[in-house]
Amino acid sequence: MTHDALRLAIDIGGTFTDTVLMAGEDQILASTKTLTTHDNPAEGALLGATRVMQDSGRALHQVTGFIHGTTLATNALIERRGAQVATITTQGFRDILEIAYERRYSQYDIDLEKPDLLVTRERAFTVCERMSADGQVLIPLDEDISDLLTALDGSGAQAVAICLMHAYANDAHERHLRELIQVARPHLEVSISSEVSPEAREFDRLCTTVANVYIQPLMRHYLERFQAAFSDQGLTCPILMMTAGGGMCTLETAARLPIRLVESGPAGGAILAARIAAQAGLDEVLSFDMGGTTAKLCLIDNARPQTARQFEIARAARFIKGSGMPVRIPVIEMIEIGAGGGSIAAVDRLGRLNVGPRSAGSEPGPAAFGRGGDDPTVSDSDIALGYIRPETFAEGHLKIEPEAARRVLARDIGDKMGTDATGAADGVSRIVDESMASAGRMHAVESGKDLGNRTMIAYGGNGPLHATRVARACGVSRVLVPPNPGVGSAVGFLFAPVSFEIVRSRYTLLDDIGSGVNTLLTDMGNEARAVVELGADGQKIELRRTAFMRYAGQGHEIEISLPNHDLAAGDLPLLTQSFEAEYRRQFSRPVPGMVIEILNWAVYASTPARRVQNAVAAPPERVLPRHDTSEISCDIDGTLKQAHLIARCDLSAGDVVHGPALIFEPQTTTLVSADFTARADALGNLILTRQG
Repeated sequence: MTHDALRLAIDIGGTFTDTVLMAGEDQILASTKTLTTHDNPAEGALLGATRVMQDSGRALHQVTGFIHGTTLATNALIERRGAQVATITTQGFRDILEIAYERRYSQYDIDLEKPDLLVTRERAFTVCERMSADGQVLIPLDEDISDLLTALDGSGAQAVAICLMHAYANDAHERHLRELIQVARPHLEVSISSEVSPEAREFDRLCTTVANVYIQPLMRHYLERFQAAFSDQGLTCPILMMTAGGGMCTLETAARLPIRLVESGPAGGAILAARIAAQAGLDEVLSFDMGGTTAKLCLIDNARPQTARQFEIARAARFIKGSGMPVRIPVIEMIEIGAGGGSIAAVDRLGRLNVGPRSAGSEPGPAAFGRGGDDPTVSDSDIALGYIRPETFAEGHLKIEPEAARRVLARDIGDKMGTDATGAADGVSRIVDESMASAGRMHAVESGKDLGNRTMIAYGGNGPLHATRVARACGVSRVLVPPNPGVGSAVGFLFAPVSFEIVRSRYTLLDDIGSGVNTLLTDMGNEARAVVELGADGQKIELRRTAFMRYAGQGHEIEISLPNHDLAAGDLPLLTQSFEAEYRRQFSRPVPGMVIEILNWAVYASTPARRVQNAVAAPPERVLPRHDTSEISCDIDGTLKQAHLIARCDLSAGDVVHGPALIFEPQTTTLVSADFTARADALGNLILTRQG
């Protein structure tokens, strides 16, 4: 990384668009938050880019690197704003989506709502062909697809998802069928499962392919418009897209595989939290990202975010596995709930106060924003409680109306529950904080981990404001708020590597590994390397290989690292030992005498990780006296208290602030609860520690 490198990161969220300009390795020149413009997201992004360029005295044509993340793909899937999709499967397997896992996600719920898998049975078609599990042609592909084309025309399909039996082992039929359709119907978008998710398990593979092609026309059009808008303003460098797995890819790859962009924004935050954990020497971390629309929590161990190969989109029942649409792609694993600053609070017909998941977003936004919003939100509650001061909010670009917040809180909640605006705001705040804490506890339990010894790293526009409250409910006693937390995910983009991961299914017993496996891994490595080279700008590319192992007959696999050389008989004892050690860690004891089998293989190609600054010795502590104060409603006992009011830029390393306190900065405010103490460390972080 050269000293004159100028890199721009833009994260488009549901409420705000975050923009960061960085010089060299890690010098942040300027950052800003702008309201997301949903009709044309590039408008808000251009406004943010223009603002940071003006603040830093730079021009867009000087930018040498541009990384972009967006919630557009996620929102399109959740809000069902994609193309009309038809599926083509092997004859006899028309009902893969209907049959799914052959079980109910809630066995005794008589009103169970099935997941919406985007394709009705009327748009599910088949072709005559068949591959064996080892890739041998059993029935050749019937190339006469005239009836199929007629059926596609009649269905009104705008896109086609092709998922043929065992195409992960041999993709010849899928590729040829795609060619036939594209020649006859060039207006149709076509995705094939052997490119999108070449793994065994037909239902998951088909769902992933459907989701990919469902958002493909929308994302392709969006990416083209986004690139054109910035090129017209003078941008000359290529734009790289953040992926759900925590890496970056080119616009071409993103347009071909837009499903990889789902959850790309939160992934940037996890990358930042992992980097901070490495700097601070923290082995166990819980990242907490609260924005305007959602809150995200991620477990990070040894400076590596927890990852997964599958997640669900748009669950019909929150927190219940199996109630959403399964997608199999490499992803940073986190739990996300509809709890953000714009989450709307309401009293239901039983007199219960509920918060979220419905959000006011940026349009019209919370009532206090004065943009037409007329529902009480979490941000309205924070304003009514005194945690957000109008003069320090959103860099002064957005005028806050506290009376509007108190009015809707009193009208929609206070009057119905026999309390005033402050009492209503306190109730909203406590409910949303407990919702986020319970999500964190559940995520930890599902992962077999404990939150008690972890440090919470809080960022996002509302993360530092709610961090001590959520930490207390989670049983966490230490919180770290990094520099520029309000735009934390965008900052994380700038530390992500250019990377691409390929996972393929090839069943084999561990003892039977042969030359075919080495050929497969070599081919996968070459394919992944070719994708990364498009955006690596001449940087060295590193490869990491893994295998997904299990005992014979089991249904789930464990990821085990592989050596980078060709596998041979001499590697088997070490691989067996590695598998049994990881199995013991997860399930207490291995099973003696069981045969080990491998279902999937993965190759991860990436540019080298960016250098991490070494930890600096802690400076002497100096308790700051109280000068400016602001009245707030205490989050512990609900009484009014005077909170220490201080600008973060006025803090020096070693300064200590006792709660209650509000530490404000351009894009967010950190609430130091009465039972916490804040200290500024030598790296610019705020360390909040619970007392007693």
